[in-house]
Amino acid sequence: MKIQINEILFNVEVDEAFLNKNLIPVIFLHGFTGSSLEWKFILEKLNKKFLSVAVDLIGHGDTSSPENPELYGSESQAQQLNKIFTALSFKKVILCGYSLGGRAALSYYANYADKTAGLILESSTPGIEEVQLRSERIKSDELLAKKIKEEGVEKFGSYWLNLPMFDSLKLLPQEEYQNILKRKINNNPTGLINSLISFGTGSMPNLWQKIEEINLPVLLISGEYDDKFCSINERMNLKIRNSQHKILKNCGHNVHLEKPEEFCNLVNRYLSDNIF
Repeated sequence: MKIQINEILFNVEVDEAFLNKNLIPVIFLHGFTGSSLEWKFILEKLNKKFLSVAVDLIGHGDTSSPENPELYGSESQAQQLNKIFTALSFKKVILCGYSLGGRAALSYYANYADKTAGLILESSTPGIEEVQLRSERIKSDELLAKKIKEEGVEKFGSYWLNLPMFDSLKLLPQEEYQNILKRKINNNPTGLINSLISFGTGSMPNLWQKIEEINLPVLLISGEYDDKFCSINERMNLKIRNSQHKILKNCGHNVHLEKPEEFCNLVNRYLSDNIF
């Protein structure tokens, strides 16, 4: 379905027949260059006591890619999600975000803690604490944005998937891997550029202190080959009061696409074990 929020038309995947059934919504948020399509595997297998919803974030998938970079900032994205949830009459939501989507989920919590019932964060981070490292990351994302502008999305998509953090994706069946690539290069260059500039890891607020305030059930998921995010998630797990960190074997940064069945099991177990 399409939901208009000011000048942005959002694409939201939800079974409208279940919208008024008083089910607790679980919101799935994709990563950079992703879309709601990558969550299709779990939308059909989610615990039936919950309503599965996947959102194309601003600048991705079938959602608008406005020129104004300010619309892509952390607080703006949180406000956009809140307006979508209000339009759908959701009082509280459980957020499941991968990478950039996890950062969007944390940004939503930072602004709307009272409307957040739970968090599932896959291969994500609360930001960068050190000023120098933040500055370096901003410059790095600016170079990536320049690469998209000069070379186009198709060439960038191939470059992006060839980064070492995605090496284990190549172990997937070739047809599946090509479908992932096709979805990534189907994005709008303006949307990807503005996402990097305004919502890169260096640009987003540092939420490391904020996560210490989280008083709701949190599931952290990472892949064993992804050393960087295993370490980040382990540190997050120590800071969050009610959290658990699950590391899945034989996969890297993109756990839900590499190990979809195990990922589904983890999410459903989390939903069953906690009272929402």
